[in-house]
This record gives sequence, C-alpha cells and structure tokens, in this order.
Amino acid sequence: MGGSVTVRHSESPRDDKGGGETTYEFVESLPDLIDASEYGRYPDGGLVRLRITVTESGVELLGDGMRPEAVEALLAALGGGTMEQMLCG
Repeated sequence: MGGSVTVRHSESPRDDKGGGETTYEFVESLPDLIDASEYGRYPDGGLVRLRITVTESGVELLGDGMRPEAVEALLAALGGGTMEQMLCG
C-alpha cells in the first residue's frame, strides 16, 4: 500500500464572498479514523472515513483515506477554508 492521508478541513460560516481559496498546511498529527487492521479488507484502497464536528467557529471535517487523492478531492470540493494534512505510510 502506498500510504494514506488524514486531512482536516475547517471552514467558518460563509460570508457574502462565497467559497474562497483553500489553504494547505502540513501538520505532525491528526486523529486516525482508519485502523491499520482494516487495510487487508480493502485491497484496492477504497476506504474513506469522515467525521463532521460543529464547533463555535464553524464546521470541521476530518477525513481519513487509503488514497490521498480521494480524500483531498472530497474535501476540496467543499470550497475555501484551511486544509490541514498529515501524510502517513
């Protein structure tokens, strides 16, 4: 398996400007949503998990997936905000 990615996307409530740009920030640590024991059940790497949390400053989505491009594309489709990323593997 080539590796996985865990990504956190934070977005404040939208203002009248709409979506905006996504900024990327690499971080040392984010929570894992996929356990290493699950890799054998998904040999093509098709597993993606999301956790959605409403915070005082907006909505936070935590995504974990075996294929980085799948998680990145999903969270980038949400529009502007900050995307924290931790590379694994």
